Amino acid sequence: MGAADSGLCPTLRGEKVVAVADFVDCPIGAGDRSAASSQVTQSGPSPSWLPLVTSTIPSPQSPTLLPSPTSTSSRSSRSDLSFILLFHLYLTPEAAPFSWQPSSRHLTGWNNLYFLKDCLGPATMKSSLALALLVGGAIASGPQQQVLREPVDHPQAAETPLQKISDIFGHLSEQAGNVWEDVMDKFPDTLMDAITQTPPPKKHNRRPDSEWDHIVRGSDVQAVWVEGDAGEKHRKVGGRLDTYDLRVKAVDPSNLGVDTVKQYSGYLDDNENDKHLFYWFFESRNDPKNDPVVLWLNGGPGCSSLTGLFLELGPSSITKQLKVEYNEFSWNSNASVIFLDQPVNVGYSYSSSSVSNTQAAAKDVYALLTLFFEQFPEYSRQDFHIAGESYAGHYIPVFASEIMSHSHRNINLKSILVGNGLTDPLSQYPHYRPMACGEGGYPAVLSSSSCQAMDNALPRCLAMIQACYNTESRWSCVPASIYCNNALIGPYQRSGMNPYDVRSKCEGGSLCYTQLDDISKYLNRNAVMESLGAEVSSYESCNMDINRNFLFQGDWMQPYMRVVPTLLAQMPVLIYAGDADFICNWLGNKAWTEALEYPGHNEFAAAEMKNLTSQNHEDVRVIGQVKSAGNFTFMRLFGGGHMVPMDQPEASLEFFNRWLGGEWSDKSP
Repeated sequence: MGAADSGLCPTLRGEKVVAVADFVDCPIGAGDRSAASSQVTQSGPSPSWLPLVTSTIPSPQSPTLLPSPTSTSSRSSRSDLSFILLFHLYLTPEAAPFSWQPSSRHLTGWNNLYFLKDCLGPATMKSSLALALLVGGAIASGPQQQVLREPVDHPQAAETPLQKISDIFGHLSEQAGNVWEDVMDKFPDTLMDAITQTPPPKKHNRRPDSEWDHIVRGSDVQAVWVEGDAGEKHRKVGGRLDTYDLRVKAVDPSNLGVDTVKQYSGYLDDNENDKHLFYWFFESRNDPKNDPVVLWLNGGPGCSSLTGLFLELGPSSITKQLKVEYNEFSWNSNASVIFLDQPVNVGYSYSSSSVSNTQAAAKDVYALLTLFFEQFPEYSRQDFHIAGESYAGHYIPVFASEIMSHSHRNINLKSILVGNGLTDPLSQYPHYRPMACGEGGYPAVLSSSSCQAMDNALPRCLAMIQACYNTESRWSCVPASIYCNNALIGPYQRSGMNPYDVRSKCEGGSLCYTQLDDISKYLNRNAVMESLGAEVSSYESCNMDINRNFLFQGDWMQPYMRVVPTLLAQMPVLIYAGDADFICNWLGNKAWTEALEYPGHNEFAAAEMKNLTSQNHEDVRVIGQVKSAGNFTFMRLFGGGHMVPMDQPEASLEFFNRWLGGEWSDKSP
């Protein structure tokens, strides 16, 4: 009889013998986590490091970059716990803090895997093994943890997350390092897929074709051939489009009152993979026949771009009374803007499949833009730009590269803009400690002991990121994400301060901003969903399944700055940052732009940071700093947090319009 059947979990005390089957059958959910923890602490430190390796057991001591779910199923808990057992048994079972007597057999080394497979079942086994190997990589990678260089008032506060792992596994680090390369050779990448999960399909009701004003068939677009200048035949537009359709609804501006301009909403359908991406287009308030078109992307990964629409730079915001409030500084003042919910299963988008890396998402975005401009050729003739923030620092360079890879296209891409983005983790992560500890232009948030702990953790973190850069393998990149996020971002998150604005505390609500809850309530109204043609039963601002899947596919630490040099040879690139943000702070963004290796590196690195002065006022108003050389520009915006258009709406619209007008950078060829 297993422990789950008896209602009792075995006590781990001294040399007491327990059966593995009994141990893994104990469900550990949010309600009984403390009891289980107290049992383990009798033979070793509390396993409070568990959130380092899985997002399914949240802990206020080790928060993730985005909020974790507040509860867990017994199935996922069983998987999480069995991972601990597997890691012990796989390396050296005699090093475990308690004894084993599984079915009266003595199991060693790889033989243990077969026992656990029978005990746990194939699905749990695969998931547990993948997690175990990731922790092995985290322990094996990088230099040994440094000793604190100065005394601290509270040693426990300065303890780094990995110390807890080291306490539990003791002398296993050296052995893990010896076997790690062999492990990566023996286990295929498909094993990592055991961790990533396709979430249950959102409840949805697909509307009949008769309810849409336009439907563009990708197969029809794909079938069009044209003759080139030299008489050669080629497809009108490149890329595989035959599986895609675009549905378009003309939104009646009077229904919602968000803006009076022409609007379209709808879905890009990937019929082969059952993916449906939602978009909402607003025409320029000024001169839509000549003004540029901009695609706006929020980050996450897994957060809706309708957040940017209503919280930052769209035509209206949402009040606490769920009323729309006109935004005079909307970015569609002088440009037409498309807000896209991507990847699938974000916002109003839905799918029975999943996207868990940036490259896969790029194919969908290219298809959407191609079909949209095919339906509306009047916009395809305008200059086109891609803008976004946060994890869009990953998205945008890759999306732009995908567009430019097609020699025959109807997308007139002229520049990209990334705000407070994550693009080069190797340059970004060394600047979390300075930003949190008073070196970024604002008072320190953390104590000296916490700052010292972050300094101590940095060498290992950088070594792990470098390993990810060298291999671009999930087996290297996932451990780097897990360790670095907890060691260098975790201390700040535990402070209770807003990671998106070092000047304020986290207000509660979704991602520290209660306004996001108001936006979600508004977008869940039946009248709103009906007006937009939304097909899902509910809207949420961020999808944590997507966030986790991107992380466990190794996407988080990927060196996407490597595609920027090619883009710089083709178009201007703007990296801007509000200087009060912690999570993607201006120090790190400035650092990676100055470190980027490309033909114009020396010229850009030597360029002076100059005052950015507003041109909209008679008196002199300095709104930031800017440095520029060739096609590359970095901009620091004073008083802006992670979401610059929300904190500094007037200044953000000004720099946006000046950028679209060609200031600072060379014109694109």
